[in-house]
Amino acid sequence: MPLSMVNAGEPNVIKRIGGKEETRKFLESLGFVIGGTVTVISEASGNMIVNIKDSRIAIGKDMANKIMV
Repeated sequence: MPLSMVNAGEPNVIKRIGGKEETRKFLESLGFVIGGTVTVISEASGNMIVNIKDSRIAIGKDMANKIMV
């Protein structure tokens, strides 16, 4: 299921990252790698703040839809 559908506070393991090659490389540079753990901190109007590798990152709904957990 895409990251945009998970509940806040639950740790999830990244299974797959979709999208174009440049999108995948960008997300990888932020720390979104297959097998990594990501936790949604909060969501507002589709935009999300997530915790990954002890960092908080804000991503849009379109990016969150490309990250499968």
